[in-house]
Amino acid sequence: MNHRPQYILLPANPLFIVASLIVAFLLNLLPWGGWVGIPDFVALVLVFWSIHQPRKVGIGIAFFMGLLMDVHDATLLGENALSYTLLSYFAIMIHRRVLWFKVSTQTLHVLPLLVLMQFVQLLIRMMVSGDFPGWFFFLESFIAAALWPVVTWILLAPQRRAVDRDDTRPI
Repeated sequence: MNHRPQYILLPANPLFIVASLIVAFLLNLLPWGGWVGIPDFVALVLVFWSIHQPRKVGIGIAFFMGLLMDVHDATLLGENALSYTLLSYFAIMIHRRVLWFKVSTQTLHVLPLLVLMQFVQLLIRMMVSGDFPGWFFFLESFIAAALWPVVTWILLAPQRRAVDRDDTRPI
């Protein structure tokens, strides 16, 4: 018997989606970008919205956010744009399947997407500069995947409706 409450989700507010992408971008702007293992918050939020709202957040927004990150990181223009676009494309491809699973199992579906994104970035960097950053470069994908349940809980919070709805409450 399933004792977990089944939440009915309200429609996602487009302003909340935009605000979450802006907050993720601002988190990426913080000066910890050079530290090993700090996840790419924009990629994590893009994967979340590509899975949960594929009609509102798609490949175009992923490309735009990638260009913003390219400008911020002063990398080759299009490096992040290409990797975010592929990330969003594959997330949209599997979004129906992923939503059937519990959040802990969703992590196992999100991890390969994040590793693929970093692998594309690594290939581009190695073609341009020839420098290999080391295997710890992929650590941020694993940390981002570990943050998936927290990100899911935070980003779905405004959409949750009470299980025991009361007529005196508006929602």
